[in-house]
Amino acid sequence: MIITTTSVLPDHRIDEYLGIVTGEAILGANVFKDFFAGIRDIVGGRSGAYERELGKARKIALQEMEREAAERGANAVVGVDIDYETIQTGNGSMLMVTTSGTAVVVG
Repeated sequence: MIITTTSVLPDHRIDEYLGIVTGEAILGANVFKDFFAGIRDIVGGRSGAYERELGKARKIALQEMEREAAERGANAVVGVDIDYETIQTGNGSMLMVTTSGTAVVVG
């Protein structure tokens, strides 16, 4: 399946628009990851733990969106938007990734 952030596909004609499709993923980051990420934020550098969790969440959200598009009979999703949020809870934080786009049939 073709998935793109653009609204058009060069060399492809959009034959049918099948509507908006979405995907969501919320992953918890445990207390130790939160603690060490906080230390890294203070002294600088990157948080590998958060980057890995964010990558997992993005992959899950994109897969869910693709699955929904396939169920509608699409062979592409155009205009894809990926949003990231951090949700604070009493025990730490959770990472939320949402994806949305327009399912289409291209020829």
